[in-house]
Amino acid sequence: MARKDTKIIEAGRAPSLHAGAVNTPVYRVSTVLFPDLETMRTEAQAYTYGRRGQPTTRALEEALCGLEGGARTVLTPSGLSACTLSILTACSAGDHILVTDSVYGPTRVFCQKLGKRYGIATTYFDPGIGAGIRDQFRPETKAVFLESPGSFTFEVQDVPAIAEIAHKRGAAVILDNTWATPLYFDAFRHGVDLSVQAVTKYIGGHADVLMGALTANPAHKDRLVDTHGTLGLCSSGDEAYLALRGLRTLGVRLRRHQESATEIAAWLKTRPEVARVMYPVLHDDPGHVLWRRDFTGACGLFSVVLKPCSDAAVAAMVDGLEHFGLGYSWGGFESLVVHGHILRSFPPTLEGPMLRFHIGLEDVEDLKADLAAGLERLRPAT
Repeated sequence: MARKDTKIIEAGRAPSLHAGAVNTPVYRVSTVLFPDLETMRTEAQAYTYGRRGQPTTRALEEALCGLEGGARTVLTPSGLSACTLSILTACSAGDHILVTDSVYGPTRVFCQKLGKRYGIATTYFDPGIGAGIRDQFRPETKAVFLESPGSFTFEVQDVPAIAEIAHKRGAAVILDNTWATPLYFDAFRHGVDLSVQAVTKYIGGHADVLMGALTANPAHKDRLVDTHGTLGLCSSGDEAYLALRGLRTLGVRLRRHQESATEIAAWLKTRPEVARVMYPVLHDDPGHVLWRRDFTGACGLFSVVLKPCSDAAVAAMVDGLEHFGLGYSWGGFESLVVHGHILRSFPPTLEGPMLRFHIGLEDVEDLKADLAAGLERLRPAT
């Protein structure tokens, strides 16, 4: 059986179906023609309508499904829509969902607004709860939503322990697996039922794609496909082509992201302006033991908590950075920084302001020099 680095290159490719082209061409499709009425009536052909799939989108779905090791993958217009689709697949009106308190902010907003409006009750739990989650279940609990490591604060959750309890209670386990990608965390082997990927991030890899993907195991495949189709979600052939292109280099890019991020995170820990670094790769990180047990690698995303300083000091540091862009998202080739603002029911204690860094593919010494100059600007303005 091929290893994942080989699957990244080969999955979803069928050159013989496209005149020998190595890459599946871009199909721009709305209407699909049928040869006769009977075929149209029975839908007895591979493609029936552009929204329901075409060769380029199907190639990406098959590639991601093979990499995840799931039963079916569907594409959505964004990572957030993949998160919300997972909840609507697992839950109905009157149901209850348990959500990690460190979840991606817009997913939390969905639960608080539309989830509540449509009759889905949400309870947030401490991301470090592990097997203690057993006390959080209600008779109507139908799903547990995990994100490991957590958004902004990077707590690593005990996914297998939580999944075992959830399944005993008849609840589905959803995981936003964007940070590790299928390459570095095997969601289904650890008990996950629905695995979310923000394709926008590392799979796309070039800051030019907006897309999500949701992969289901056999037990949840049919409901996923039905919910996805009923909501009318789809992605274009152009976006799928770009995501496929990005996927082929995922392995080599992630290794570089992790190597550079580990070096910079360790260096930042030595700086007098830094209170702590939140990155489970580091040996003294609270999540390191679980990360080492369950993950096979890491990406370039982590947070830094500064020692107490003013907003003006943070602005002086960030505004003058040369190689770090100030922008949302992450996972592209470029380095980024954002000022962390978190929504939590169980907020962690932070010594000072928090900055989230995405370490890109630039020369690591240039990035360190840029950060060193920024930290020097921080101190006089404190």
